[in-house]
Amino acid sequence: MTWLLAYVGMGAAIGVLAGLLGIGGGMTLVPVLAAMFAAQHFAPDHIVHMALATSMASIIFTSGASVREHWKLGGVDFSIVRRMAPGMVAGSLVATMASSWIPQRWLAMTFAVIVYLGATQILLNRKPAAARNLPGTWVLFAVGIVIGVICGLVSAGGAFLTIPFMLWCGVPMRTTIGTAAMIGIPVALVGTAGYIFSGWQIGGLPAGTLGFIVLPALAGLVCGSVVTAPYGARMAHRLPVLTIKRIFAGLLYVLATKMLLTYA
Repeated sequence: MTWLLAYVGMGAAIGVLAGLLGIGGGMTLVPVLAAMFAAQHFAPDHIVHMALATSMASIIFTSGASVREHWKLGGVDFSIVRRMAPGMVAGSLVATMASSWIPQRWLAMTFAVIVYLGATQILLNRKPAAARNLPGTWVLFAVGIVIGVICGLVSAGGAFLTIPFMLWCGVPMRTTIGTAAMIGIPVALVGTAGYIFSGWQIGGLPAGTLGFIVLPALAGLVCGSVVTAPYGARMAHRLPVLTIKRIFAGLLYVLATKMLLTYA
């Protein structure tokens, strides 16, 4: 029961961030879940795999709760979703299905490096100047594949990459937040399926797993996040978020460093 309450509390915190910043919460969740799973003495060779998978599955529900509120406030551009999501889905599926063949140490190192880069971008708060309009469908598909592979490797919905890209293409800031959250849902759905497939035949995983997904942890995270995500989405349309972004970036640095020191 103590662990379940801890998962609910973590989910509540992630829900606020998801709504406020358009993220699915994966980059924040993975190191924390890895520490929780290690403390419970889960399969030591697959701690990172399980953390990535459970985090990816939680994005489906967290982003869904966030998107509903952004959509009500006119903050989702579905034309961008239709053109970017297919490539991101394809890239994420490839990365997650291959995850069981990637050693845990390399997954942890890849995660840390990408999160460091994402946190630096958030910390600097550099808004790319609008260079032009959004490119054609095939270019967006190719960009989506690249982002999708990265999403699969770090269990993220991709907002830390899709938001700067959309800003560079002239999409308004508040629209990018809701649109990025919407794109993260199909990416998370397919990525979750990939983690289920890749972990299906792995022995020695704890009870209550579906592939690499730890279902009790997922249930707790979802219970917390779906309640708080709408509040974060409303805050995104009312408050300046620069300070919160910087705090979030600092948190990512700490968590990625812990992940690197523990598993790499």
